[in-house]
Amino acid sequence: MPAEITMDDRSAAVPAEAVAPLIRGVAVLRQLTEAGGVLSLSGLERATGLARSTVDRITATLARMGYVRLDGRDAVLTPRVMELGNAYLAALRLPALLDARADALADELDESVSLAVGDRDGIRFIHQATRRRAMSLSFRIGDLLPAERTAPGPLFATEWTDLEWRRWRERRAADPEDMGFPAVPQRPSPGPDFERWTAQVGQDGWALDDQLIEPGLVAVSVPVRDPRTGGIACVASVVSHTSRHTADDLRNSLLPRLRSAVRAMENDLREAPDAEPPAASPTGLATWTGASKQELGREFVESLARGLTVLTAFGEGRAELTLTEVAQATGLARATARRALITYEHLGLVTPSGDHRFALTPRVLSLGFPPLSRTTLPELALPHLTALAARIHESASLAILVGDEIQYTARVATSRVMSVNIAVGTRFPAYATALGRVLLADAPPREHELRPLTPRTLTDPAALAAALETVRTQGYALVDEELEAGLRSIAVPVRDRTGRVVAALNTATHVTGRTVAEYVRDVLPELTATAGAIEADLRVAGRFTRVSAA
Repeated sequence: MPAEITMDDRSAAVPAEAVAPLIRGVAVLRQLTEAGGVLSLSGLERATGLARSTVDRITATLARMGYVRLDGRDAVLTPRVMELGNAYLAALRLPALLDARADALADELDESVSLAVGDRDGIRFIHQATRRRAMSLSFRIGDLLPAERTAPGPLFATEWTDLEWRRWRERRAADPEDMGFPAVPQRPSPGPDFERWTAQVGQDGWALDDQLIEPGLVAVSVPVRDPRTGGIACVASVVSHTSRHTADDLRNSLLPRLRSAVRAMENDLREAPDAEPPAASPTGLATWTGASKQELGREFVESLARGLTVLTAFGEGRAELTLTEVAQATGLARATARRALITYEHLGLVTPSGDHRFALTPRVLSLGFPPLSRTTLPELALPHLTALAARIHESASLAILVGDEIQYTARVATSRVMSVNIAVGTRFPAYATALGRVLLADAPPREHELRPLTPRTLTDPAALAAALETVRTQGYALVDEELEAGLRSIAVPVRDRTGRVVAALNTATHVTGRTVAEYVRDVLPELTATAGAIEADLRVAGRFTRVSAA
């Protein structure tokens, strides 16, 4: 049974007004997600059952939207697709309101802490504060787990209706080995009687998972209740390994601290002001889709692009929207928005929330979010570096600041007889490099040991301070033969969502290639544009996840 497909998905008839290309596009995104973010076009054809021509048109459209990258015969998910999951998480608000409490508890206990929401008869993670260890959690934000094999599951099940229990029994009968949940290993044993466990959990007010997912993994969970309704808003869990804690240890020593943190979370929810809807801004969707259709012809599926945009109409301050509000937010005709919402309701991505309103469901996270939720900055930047190197015919590199040195974290070299040969992981003194000066210009002032590496190396502290001020003013650094004779380099900053410089991007060449003026004129705009593209991806990927700089 393909993942993300439940019994009611398979039995429900497709509504007459559903948008078929949108259903197919969602199927492609889900299969790419199941495959870890990369799948060949022929693999997508087999996995979805779609004709190859249809797969080609869908992936071409997704590539135009920036949701996938076509790399030879492969389709690769890109960080831009995370804007779909971001729309759900922003509308939910729980990660933004509670993540600091979860992170603090993880630091206090030195154990992984997660927040999860219920998704029909499963659970999905919406936030994780993980510990970096040899044995660490592989679950990602957005991963779907069966309720009966997790500590949060029976807590959510205490609120299930008779219909939801029936659906759970049907799913268990149809998929006894959990093949529809690729994030978890095959079921090791039948496990406890879930209905009896749920009844007990309802009395206790907390739940304990003693190695139900796999041997060695233990967790304790407590519900975080919505102060307005008293229902479960999400579940907070402390997760560990039996090499550190037994299940009894979790219950006896960590459960009290988890309960205390949950009380603080509930107080945060109680005191949180209502989210203000953002000011409406004009959308250029119609113009963009029209231009894309004109350029790509039949390879661009306009109804798919417009339909996916409907999901991004939701967000903070827009948790529930009417059809009219969706149409206004996207610039789509009401009829087009209506058909998209009908399609999403059929697919379980949107649910009616009363008073003619609609809300996103956790299942939106199944559209590309999990495999990208742990992406690193080097992984994010590499496609952009590759494109840059191809355009300028020079090497392109990304580096971070480590103490008084720069460390290369990503690099694309060019095939030249004479080229700059530097491997990822290489370190150089920051003060003598363009990369380093960009990074130092945004860092707190510090003293450096300034040694002459070439006759042109700056060794006077006042001169270095002046050089860093110039970098701050002009937005880039150019260093000529200070690290090595004959080597010229130019670098620009890469900033995160807060504007902080988290890395630097550069290219380097031999001084005989271009004059300094030519280098700035020809190469700097390309570097700046590439840094902007990396920052755009970083803004999307880093909204609800941590993007490691290394």
